[in-house]
Order: sequence, then structure tokens, then C-alpha cells
Amino acid sequence: MQNPNDIEAIFLDVGNTLRIVIEDREFMIQAKLQLVELTGAQETPDAFHQKLTERYKVLRKRAKDKLIEASEKEMWTNWMLPDFPAEKIAPLSAKLTRLWRDCDGRRVPRQDAKETILELSRRGYVLGIIANTITETEIPDYLETDGLTGYFKTVVLSSKVGIRKPDPEIYWEAARRVGVEPAKCVYVGDNPVRDVEGTRAAGYGLFILFYEPATQAKEPPTGEIKPDFIIRELRELLDIFPARK
Repeated sequence: MQNPNDIEAIFLDVGNTLRIVIEDREFMIQAKLQLVELTGAQETPDAFHQKLTERYKVLRKRAKDKLIEASEKEMWTNWMLPDFPAEKIAPLSAKLTRLWRDCDGRRVPRQDAKETILELSRRGYVLGIIANTITETEIPDYLETDGLTGYFKTVVLSSKVGIRKPDPEIYWEAARRVGVEPAKCVYVGDNPVRDVEGTRAAGYGLFILFYEPATQAKEPPTGEIKPDFIIRELRELLDIFPARK
């Protein structure tokens, strides 16, 4: 395990790490309705959503098996709505992805996310994001809305680079972009299997698990590879990483 004092760059996950999903029934109903309205589908919102869900399962299995991510355009024209005219669906792909994700609930930042990011930056750490995500614009827009864009030197999204965690290449790409060797990087994520495996394979100095019960229930830790630290609040990172000299 690398000494935290030797760490120069801190990369963070977003889903269930920086942000969480809040169930909002009316918000979710509206998202399903807007999917129908935007595409012109001749089905009820629930029936259309169910059809998309079945297709999405196939796409997700492919992504996890091959560790590749489709672009938003490819996702909608080739997988989710191949029976609709591609010339109609392609320009709508970004909006469709947002609505599809909204069907799960409203995404909001953790209460201590911004203050922790600002303090880590003040302490001299290079910050970045590495995230498996189907959207290409949602995370950059979240950072812009919260006034955090300038605090992250790079944002590496699987939907943009085409590869997914735990492929070590996505971690190496992030390290290259910020100019820090992997051994002096740390990754903070909530997945006790995928995030640990990828970080170790990439040779990162540390992996910190953000303990998220929902993630643990879906993908319980195997016990084969363990994190270096486990935290339950983002502000606990400030106890691990002192100001850099």
C-alpha cells in the first residue's frame, strides 16, 4: 500500500460516490412520458419503458462482458431503438439518455461532495473523474452547475473513451491526462469488485472504497482483493490526505 503522503492525484467515481439517486415518483413518471413524446412511440409510457428495459439489459451484458461502452448515438440507433429511423433518433440521443436515466430517479450530489472537493484541491491534489456511464454530457453538466469544473483536471467517461472499468486502460488514460504516474494516484469508488480490480491492475497506489449499501447488495465483495481504506462519508478523505508540501 502506498503511503497517502506520496499520493499526487485523486480520481473519483460519480454514481453512488459523488452523487446518489433519489426516488421521485412524479419525476420518474414524467421521464417515461417524455421518452414517448420525444420518439413518437405508439405505446403507453410503461409499455415503452419495459421494451427499452429488455433491450438495455442486452446492451449492459455486452458492456460488462467485453468491457466496452457504446456512444450515446450507437446506444440508441443500434440497440435501444433500432426499429426507428436512425436519422431521427441520432440527433436525440443525448436527450434520450438523460430521460432514460431520469426514469430511475433524481440524481443529487452528496451533501459533503463539494466541500471535500474544494478542500482536496486547496491541499494541492490533482483531481479527476473516472466513471462508467452511458451519458456523455450529464457529468460535465453537473460539474458546471455546481461550480466544480475548474477543480477537475480531467473527466474520463466510458461513454467517451469506449472502454469501461475494470479495464486498466481507462485508469492509465486518466493518469496520462494529468501527467501523474499510476503509483502516485488513488481511486475512490463504491464498487467493491470492479473498482478494486481495475485500480490494482492499473498499478494505482491506493484504492478507497466508498461504502454504499445499495452497491454492496448488488455486487458483494469477493474478499480476494481488498481496498486500502473504507469510508462512509466523502469528508473522511480529508483525514487520509493531508496538505501536500
